[in-house]
Amino acid sequence: MRKQIAFGALALAAAVVLAGCAGGSADDGDDSNADGKGAELVIWTDEERQAAVKDAAKAFEDETGATVKIVKKNFEDLRNDFIAQVPTGKGPDITVGAHDWLGALVAAGVVDTIDLGDKASEFEPVALEAMTYDGQLYALPYSLETIALVQNADLVGTDAPATWDDMIQKGLAAGTERPFVINTNGETGDGYTMYGFQTSFGAPVFVQDASGSYTTEVGMGGAAGEAFAQWLGANGKNGTGYISTTVDYDINNELFNTGKAPYTIQGPWAISAYPDVKNIVVNPIPSAGGEPAAPFVGVQGFYLSAQSKNKLLAQSFLVDYLGTEEAQRALYEADPRIPAWSTLATEVASDPIIAGFLASAQNGVPMPSIPEMGSVWDLWNAAQSQIINGADPVSTWNQMVTDVETAVKG
Repeated sequence: MRKQIAFGALALAAAVVLAGCAGGSADDGDDSNADGKGAELVIWTDEERQAAVKDAAKAFEDETGATVKIVKKNFEDLRNDFIAQVPTGKGPDITVGAHDWLGALVAAGVVDTIDLGDKASEFEPVALEAMTYDGQLYALPYSLETIALVQNADLVGTDAPATWDDMIQKGLAAGTERPFVINTNGETGDGYTMYGFQTSFGAPVFVQDASGSYTTEVGMGGAAGEAFAQWLGANGKNGTGYISTTVDYDINNELFNTGKAPYTIQGPWAISAYPDVKNIVVNPIPSAGGEPAAPFVGVQGFYLSAQSKNKLLAQSFLVDYLGTEEAQRALYEADPRIPAWSTLATEVASDPIIAGFLASAQNGVPMPSIPEMGSVWDLWNAAQSQIINGADPVSTWNQMVTDVETAVKG
């Protein structure tokens, strides 16, 4: 299961491990410029975040004398362009990006560590955890997103079910066509959506170390993984049938929106697909295996280039100009995901739907950003689909674990 990270310990680790990252670069012969006059920072962003970054850049320019050039790019192009251009010296000083790019960025040697200092305490711990790799922080986070239990309050009330069994009983009592529905991506399988239930059995995809960084040790094997697989089979085609590979994303949403299922697992991006559900409530995912359900959390933030010629200035822009409540609020207003800035997250959680997703994120774990995760998805998803469709749970699961371990070792 996930190794919990105390908030204070994470902040201390960030301060101790990362202290003086910009100064360290200067010691290595980097020509980072601490005086902004005459210097230029280049920042890559997408259209959604451009205006918010521009506002922070204007204040930075006024106070430092530096010039900030903001380059708008398509978000889907940012990662590959950053990896390709930073080594040539043509990349930016800073780019916006997702946390699950981090392993590839570190492997390519194109990102540098940052030091948030006291500012670390202002962020949600899971956001810092997501941007941490091998115990070092590589980006300033600004937003979170995750999945949660979405329920039709007119059918099952507003209370959060404590367990899977509790939820199913309430769903059955509602008298709907199904007590619960979950997207399995059809026959493909969907380990992402199912992950909260899997972690409640104590079977993480990879083991996390004390800093929150993912190791390459596969955590899905053994008794905990087998117990999850048996539970999956018991609720599949040859069991209760509550989990079915006939359900893809659109069918899932249709069943919930039409009142044929009172519960589903979905993210905030799906809420607009439920116009006919008048009273939506969002709660953390209930436990199926006895431990807390910890879904994957996605985080977005701003990375510092390893080849920046002005690392001290870039570090200052990140921490002192984007790492403020004002800038974080502007980013939220431009792209309304759950803020990573804790006080702002609490503020926007006055909306009960956002509050539910925030509570789920606070229970969650970052989706692994290590390169080895790329070897997992197809094998993992396929095994879950096969088990749901009636394959022997234990042998199918254990073969998947063996195959993943082999793939991870290369």
